[in-house]
Amino acid sequence: MRRALCPFATAATALLLASCSPMLPERSAPVRYPAAPSRTEAPLVGALVDQPVGGGTRGAVIRESADLQQCMAQLTAARVTFRPVPDRSTTETCGLASGGVLGPDLGTTARMAPGDVEMTCRTALALSVWRRQSLEPAAREILGSEVVQIDHMGAYACRNVNNGGVSNRISAHSQAAALDFAGVRLRDGRRITVSTGWAGDEAEARFLRRIRDDACRIFGTTLSPDYNAVHADHLHLEATDTRFCR
Repeated sequence: MRRALCPFATAATALLLASCSPMLPERSAPVRYPAAPSRTEAPLVGALVDQPVGGGTRGAVIRESADLQQCMAQLTAARVTFRPVPDRSTTETCGLASGGVLGPDLGTTARMAPGDVEMTCRTALALSVWRRQSLEPAAREILGSEVVQIDHMGAYACRNVNNGGVSNRISAHSQAAALDFAGVRLRDGRRITVSTGWAGDEAEARFLRRIRDDACRIFGTTLSPDYNAVHADHLHLEATDTRFCR
């Protein structure tokens, strides 16, 4: 005959079985992760290249490019491609020091044509400020379209100053410290050139004079068609310690 379970044993057994049965876990407080930084909080921009042009821009370019490593740091921070090259002397008056190859600016759309231009780092820094803070904004504001290509006539050329006559002065081009800007191509298909736009269409002329005036606050010497006939088809942008604008 099966013996009946003691009531107290039955209650104890029930409690034991209940403790071994599956139970839902206690609801815990949700884990709160810190918000990912936004582009505003951590922008991928540089220091000097992304500052508006002002009265101190030219001095800042000279100061920040006095040392090659410091100049390259400014370009790198702004995502401007610049590959340094060894110093060289081609002749007694021609060569390159503290220079490199300016490649694409990854922080903007427009590309140089021809690309990969050899120049001093100071010239590359001044040019990068000019294109981001003057050239491209002025095209959007005045011409209503985005710049996709910047046409130029080169930087390095072992020669004397070209003033329309015979000159014994060494050109800044002989040290790759200047670039001759010819014009731009816009996303809507238009091509704006110094040779046809300076005295042509009103909007084009206003655009070209705006970027010339801004260049005067960035570069040491800026020469335009207002200077002489030799510069009728380009802007001479010279990143040196000189101070001349015309």
